[in-house]
Parts: sequence; structure tokens; C-alpha cells
Amino acid sequence: MEQDKAMRLHRQDIPVEQTWRLEDIYNTIEAWEADLQELRNDVTSITKFKGRLNEGASVLLECLLAQEEFSKKVIKVSSYANLRFSEDSTNPENQANAAKASGVLAELEASLSFVDSEILELPDGRIEEYLEQEPGLEPFRRVLLDLLEKKPYRLSPETEKALAALSEIHGAPYMTYQRTKLSDMQFEPFKDSKGNELPVSFSLFEEQYEMDPDPNVRRAAYQSFTKGLKQYQNTLGATFATEVKKHVVLAKLRGYESATHMFLHSQDVTPKMYHTLLDVIQKELAPHMRKYARLKKRVLGLDKMMFCDLKAPLDPEFEQKVTYDEATELVLESLKILGDEYNEFMKKALTERWVDRADNIGKATGAFCSGTYGVHPFILMTWSDSMRAIFTLVHELGHAGHFCLAGRYQRLANLWPSNYCGEAPSTMNELLLGKYILEKSTDPRVKRSVILEFLGTYYHNFVTHLLEGELQRRIYELAEKGVPINASVLSEQKGNILSEFWGDTVEIDDGAKLTWMRQPHYYLGLYSYTYSAGLTAATVCRQKFDEEGQPAVERWLEMLKAGGTLKPLELFKLAGVDMSTAEPIRQAVAYVGQLIDELETYF
Repeated sequence: MEQDKAMRLHRQDIPVEQTWRLEDIYNTIEAWEADLQELRNDVTSITKFKGRLNEGASVLLECLLAQEEFSKKVIKVSSYANLRFSEDSTNPENQANAAKASGVLAELEASLSFVDSEILELPDGRIEEYLEQEPGLEPFRRVLLDLLEKKPYRLSPETEKALAALSEIHGAPYMTYQRTKLSDMQFEPFKDSKGNELPVSFSLFEEQYEMDPDPNVRRAAYQSFTKGLKQYQNTLGATFATEVKKHVVLAKLRGYESATHMFLHSQDVTPKMYHTLLDVIQKELAPHMRKYARLKKRVLGLDKMMFCDLKAPLDPEFEQKVTYDEATELVLESLKILGDEYNEFMKKALTERWVDRADNIGKATGAFCSGTYGVHPFILMTWSDSMRAIFTLVHELGHAGHFCLAGRYQRLANLWPSNYCGEAPSTMNELLLGKYILEKSTDPRVKRSVILEFLGTYYHNFVTHLLEGELQRRIYELAEKGVPINASVLSEQKGNILSEFWGDTVEIDDGAKLTWMRQPHYYLGLYSYTYSAGLTAATVCRQKFDEEGQPAVERWLEMLKAGGTLKPLELFKLAGVDMSTAEPIRQAVAYVGQLIDELETYF
């Protein structure tokens, strides 16, 4: 293992080769500062068009091109500040710079709000005329037509400018959550069976202790962790409630039926697609997962199946250690099916420090991939020399590969698809990695461990994130009815959801009810449920790779290259999946059941 997890280091003590190379964005903090300040001057390249967008197609094109160039610098400036904050949120300079960037960008956003407002003030049919008259506007067709679809929900230019100026305030709940979680929360240490005192942090619990094979360690760490969470439940309950109230009010101001409808409209997702995912997976997956929980309880010899036991390893005696260098080779081999162009990006990501993989005090928990247009993506994770770490790495590399391919074939305006599609490329990579290992290994223990990793992926997306999505569905419904949201309501609803899903197979204690405090996704709109959409599409398409061969692979790559040029249903149809029906969801859930049945044969 690259780093002893029991000894959390400060950022400055981390070996540089285990960190990302943010110098690829800016060589020095002074260079970042200069660009941040220059943005205030550069904004005039756009504001000079204020009041002129009705002059003709060529003027609109000039404005959009200037806005695109401006946005490229904005992305660099904001990415650098956010990534520095993510690597060490306890660093006062990182805190100050993140706040400084947020303030400047909010100011600039307000200055530029006139662009959308003036476009929407044009007479009906004018944009279509402009598109016919000016071929240079073609790359902006989707953006312009999407904007027109939102015209009924647009407020007056003055109101839109005021809301844009308040964007930093609107982001305060998320900032408060992150600061509380990463900088302020303290957890009591606990002792293992040998009397060793072990520290507890968010990352240590979620990356190590929650998967510890020793139930005494696992449960003792859980007690410390949930005790720490409980001390902050009222603060974060109020933070969560503020986030919900913000969207409920904004939705009413804009004339949406509800905040949920507002979120789904921005994702180009119908309410039917949204509710079908939540309903079908919870109903049809629950029996399979309860079977899995009973299997774990029996094999591990547990007195009872507690919530904190759900991620316990089923085969603790077989621990396949994999170094980062070994993982690099394994990942590159497993993704060869996606072709040379794709793997060119993968090799760079793994060898040119696109990945920040060490643990340190103040580092963000979990894992993410952040795309920086004009540079390359950056991946944050905590490496642990385990099979799970490889799957996490290849997952984030899926986001990176998607960003790189879309960035090569699409301009900034058409780069990103709807969040509904966002998790498909990442989960596809996990499935390809697992398939490669299964085909190359003859060791039944390795095959068993891969099945367990697959189940970990489906648990993460079809259970953890999906049930987060269910909590959001219920909380927003309550808020729309005027029910006050607080820590008690959140814990009650989370407890009900977990009990309904797991039945009597898992003990849902008070600590389990606090899991709404553990994820930042609640501050990112309706994001959690989209993991299940991505995994569903990836599962079906991966099976098509076997059934159809290279044509199915080419369709998948075509979808990645398309970026955000199409709506989510059209993008997935490009890859060969029709997500307008429940059939792909049922097919993916059935595959989870097959994995559990196969796993039982090993025990």
C-alpha cells in the first residue's frame, strides 16, 4: 500500500508522483490570479453586444463566439480553484481562492445574463431565421433551440440578472456542507481487538473501515463515525433544507409545476423516465439484494446483519493486492476493445499525473473526474492497493475518456450531454475491466472477487445512489406541500426508505438513518438517480458487445464522440438502447440477480 491509512499526512508531505499536476492548468498561483483579474476586462468582449442581438445573425454569431472564448478561461480559473480546494480544504489559501473565484464568477455571470434574455426577447421564429441565414451558427443550434424550450420559464432580464448575481449565495448550502464535512467534523478514535487506537475520518471510514473484514473493527468504527455525524445533524439538516427550499421557490418563480419538473426539464428527461427508474429498480432489485444480504450474513457468521455490515468483504482471506503500476497495465489491457484513440487518452491519464491518488488531511472524500476544457481531465480518488480501487480508477477514467473524445469532436457549446447520460461511460469501463479479468484468470478466487466487485458497482449505483434519489423524490414532495424539512424529517424518511428496501434482512439503526449526511449529491440537483440510468445503459450495451461484436463497440464510441449534441434518449439510441421503456432496466436488474445466483455457487 502506498500510504499507511492509519497515519493521515498533510498535503505537503505527500509524494508528488501521487498527486495531480495542476501546473498543467497554471504554472503558478500568480498566473491563476492574473487570469482571474483579466476576466473582468475580458467580459467587455461580450458586454459590447448588449442591446444588439436583434441586429442580425452575424452579430449573434460574433457574440456567441466571444462568449465561448470567454467561457474557456472561466473554466480554467474555476477548475483550478476548485481542484486546489478539493485536494486540501483545510488550507486557508485554498479556501480564500475558492471563495475569491466564486465571487468574481458570480459577478461576471450577472453581467452576461443579458445574452440569454436578449435571445429570448427576439420575435418568435427569429432564431430559426438566423440559423438559416448564418451557417456559422450551426454549432450553436442545439444550445439555441434548448434555450427557446425554456422560454416559458424565463423571468424578466432584470430578475435573471439579480439571480445570477446571487449565484454565490445560491451555492452556500453546498459550500457549508463541504466545509463542515471536510474541515470541521471530528471523529473519536477507536481501538481494535489488539488495543491499537485508530483514527477515524470520512475517507478512512468509507474507504477502509466500512470494508474491514473484522466485524469488531467495522462496527466500532461505525459507532465512532455515526456519533460524529450526529453532532452535526441539525446544522446539516438546516443546510439540506435550505437547498431544497431554494429550488422549490425558484421553481415556483419560474412557473414550473414543481422543483422536480424544473430539474427534469434541464436534463431533458420526462417525469415518466424518472419515476420508472426509481420504481422499477426498487421493486425488482430488492428481492435480489435481500438474498445477497442473507448470503453475507450466513457466510460471515454474523449474529445479525447490520447496515454497517453491507460492505463487509465476503472473502476476506483472499485479498488481491494490486499496486498502482500494476493497475495501470491491467486497465490499459482491459480497455483495448475501445480502440487506439480512446486508449491514447487512458495512457496519458495514468502516466502523466492526471490522477490524484494519495490520502491527506483535508482532501475531498470519494472520487470524481473534473474536465478542464483546453487542458485535460483531472481525477481525484484515494488509492488502496485493492481490487475496489482499480474499479474506482477505471470508473473515473470512463468520465475522462468521454470528456476527451467529446472534446476532440465537439466544441465547448456541445461538449456535455445531460446528466442522465453522464454515468454510462464510467460504468461501462468497470464492466469491461471485470470481463477482461474474468476471461484471463483461471483462479476461482479471482473470478469470485470480480463478481463481488461487479456487485459492488451495482450496489453503489442501483442501491446507494438510487435510494438517495428516492430520498430526494420524497423530500421534494414534502417540501412542495409545505412540510418543514429538518434533520428529524430527513432521518425518518431515510430510515423508511432503507427499511422498505431491505425488509427484515438488515437492521436499520439510528446511524443508518443519518446516511443523508454522507453524500454531496443532494446539492447537485437531481443527480443521484442518474447513476442508475448510466449503469442500465452500460449493462445492456456491454451485453451487445458480446452479441454483435465491433459494430456495437463503434456505436458506443459514436455516442461518446457525440458529446451533448443530442438529447439523452437520442444519445442512448445511438448506442443501441431505448431508455423510453422499462425493458432495459429490467434487463440490467435481472443481470444483478444472475450475478448473485452465480456467487452462491462459490459458497
